[in-house]
Amino acid sequence: MRKPDIFALFLPEIRELIEAKNFEQIKPILDGMHAMDISTGFSHLMPDEKILIFKLLPARRAIQVFEDLRRVDQAMLINGLKNGEMTQVLNDMAADVRANLFKDFSESTKKKLLSAMKAEEAEDVRHLLKYEEGTAGGLMTTEFVTLKSDMTARKALTKLQDGYRAGQAETIYTAYVTDDNRKLTGGVPLQELVLAPPDMPVSDLMKSFAADLIKINVHRSQEVVIQRFRKYDLHDAPVVDDDGRLVGVITVDDILDLMKHEADKQVYALGKVSEGGAGAEMDYSKARVLPMFRRRFFWLLILLLIGLFVSGQILRGYEESMKLVVVLAAFIPMLMDSGGNAGQQSLCMVVRGLGTGDIYPRDILKVIWKELLTSLLVAPAMGLAAGLCAFVLLGDDISKYPNLPYAVAGALACVVMIATVTGAVLPMFFKKVGLDPAVAASPFITTVVDATCLVVYFEMARLIGVGGLK
Repeated sequence: MRKPDIFALFLPEIRELIEAKNFEQIKPILDGMHAMDISTGFSHLMPDEKILIFKLLPARRAIQVFEDLRRVDQAMLINGLKNGEMTQVLNDMAADVRANLFKDFSESTKKKLLSAMKAEEAEDVRHLLKYEEGTAGGLMTTEFVTLKSDMTARKALTKLQDGYRAGQAETIYTAYVTDDNRKLTGGVPLQELVLAPPDMPVSDLMKSFAADLIKINVHRSQEVVIQRFRKYDLHDAPVVDDDGRLVGVITVDDILDLMKHEADKQVYALGKVSEGGAGAEMDYSKARVLPMFRRRFFWLLILLLIGLFVSGQILRGYEESMKLVVVLAAFIPMLMDSGGNAGQQSLCMVVRGLGTGDIYPRDILKVIWKELLTSLLVAPAMGLAAGLCAFVLLGDDISKYPNLPYAVAGALACVVMIATVTGAVLPMFFKKVGLDPAVAASPFITTVVDATCLVVYFEMARLIGVGGLK
């Protein structure tokens, strides 16, 4: 069941109050909504209404709403609000969210906003912007509180409370312990710290915490980060530099956003939809026709050209065979579709395995062997089914082409085996060379399977001697 749009339910009343300039009565309505509902509701508002609603929000709520807005609405507010109003929001935003926002700004906008922000916050933004997008450094927040191993549980909790109130910690799932040189030495889950005897030293609490297993180097890729969170079921993870010093923390909410973004990219790649300039995120209910045309046309054109120049040329090469035995053409779509489906099945399994960290490019021989064994079971069964279908479909013409069902059966069995192995190899190859494995679902798998299907089918028909072919 679809969740109701809370903001839309109150929109008529809000607009009446705006028209009457009765702004104070709008505040209680907004207070009763979740920040995410307000962020989502911005899509219903005109630009001047968005600015007005945003100004009516208390400072803390305004920050929460701003962090969840679409990039286009964030940019609109930055341009529409006075420098002082926007600067307060930027100063109090979560460090990692703020840094991601600045990555989309022009250099002139960055300079203008950084000069208006607090010196400490501006320096924090500059520091985070040094790390490449798609790395642990680009995902982390620098807002965290560290403990010392000789602290008592009581003193550690007091420090965490003070740090959180001062805005030095975005979220606290785990308290990380460092030495005098800021090197990570361990950690303590907040739950254990709360339940511990007040006088118990932090060093005793951190004994069972395997910080070395979950720490992530600041330069590691976001794929490694996702795999680490999945493997150890983490709520957060420490980020260290090359010398082992704690430089940041990655929290699970950032990973969930990242996983959604990556999932969207893979879905669009599998559907041959170009990401375009707007990245992988697209709200279909609000998408306009022209942008959708731009997203789809490129890959459809590529597929058309590949089909013409590859499959088309193969068909022309077997033109004489088709003239002699016209009925051969009737089974080409079925063979292509079945081969494509087999290839897509193995491709999807391997892409998912690469995404979850179950397999790596170095496992390519194991993957090929497993898919080959699977295809040895699937291919004969598919071939037998296709041969029986061909026998039934030929009807009275079976006397003219008694060998055709055997050609169809043999060709499909071969194509299924080739497509299954190809569907496994292509994403492994793309991953190895540093490209998105999901791209293999684009023209490549289609082209290989279609071309292979045509060649195998006609050669099988000629080998068996269907209709007197030689």
